[in-house]
Amino acid sequence: MVWRDKFALVSALFLLVVIVCAIIGPALLGDLATSQNLRGRNSPPFDLTRGWIFVLGGDSLGRPMLARLVVAAQSTMLVAAGAVALALSVGALFGLIAGYMGKNVSQLIMRLADVIMSFPSLLLAVVVLYVLGPSIPNMILVLAITRIPIYLRTTRAEVLEVRERMFVQAAVVMGASNIRIVLRHILPVIAPTLVTIATLDFAFVMLAESSLSFLGIGIQPPNITWGLMVSQGRPYLNTAWWLSFWPGLMIVLTALSLNLLSNWMRVALDPAQRWRLESRKSAND
Repeated sequence: MVWRDKFALVSALFLLVVIVCAIIGPALLGDLATSQNLRGRNSPPFDLTRGWIFVLGGDSLGRPMLARLVVAAQSTMLVAAGAVALALSVGALFGLIAGYMGKNVSQLIMRLADVIMSFPSLLLAVVVLYVLGPSIPNMILVLAITRIPIYLRTTRAEVLEVRERMFVQAAVVMGASNIRIVLRHILPVIAPTLVTIATLDFAFVMLAESSLSFLGIGIQPPNITWGLMVSQGRPYLNTAWWLSFWPGLMIVLTALSLNLLSNWMRVALDPAQRWRLESRKSAND
């Protein structure tokens, strides 16, 4: 199905390349990304006189942009993946409890979610990072906190609907424990929805991290992220546009790929809509 959806296929291949760069890139190009060469400062792109590594140009300290983009992918993906995984785990856990347990427990959990949602997410991130200090663990923590209510409210709404279905009622009549009902009967049904939301939310968290790094309160040197690279290239927009253009382009392409892939997953993981992709496959065959 993904092979026949060209947008989803291209998005998946692009994200695969980004993930591979994030995993093995720092080991291969880490030294090149940090080594300074003042003779090559602000080298224009597509000028191969200094070697293939300068195909995207050099930054203000003569470091190759290609190497820095590859190395920065690790920090950007690490923050986004960590924040989404933490928010998904905590939000889904409390959402399952709020949706399946009694009204009093549900109301308490939902009020806590309302408190978190009452603060603007970026403003909350700015305050927390100013107090705790900018670092990758703190960035993951603060971004996860701001995204927990999304998964909590979604999970609770799904559980309230699924627990009324016949197979759940049958499990209750047969004497299954609450934990077994939640983990074996309810969670597998709502998992596709949570995975789709997490894929879409990955792009939002990545953009939030880039915004915080651009403002100067996110990841700090010597660590590199795409948002930090955009911020560092801002003073040179008139003379060296490529310093901000390439990392900004990577942010846009990654977010676009995640959005396209999440749209495909929303259809592919929904049994009620999967026939659209399967009928398209049959027509092509």
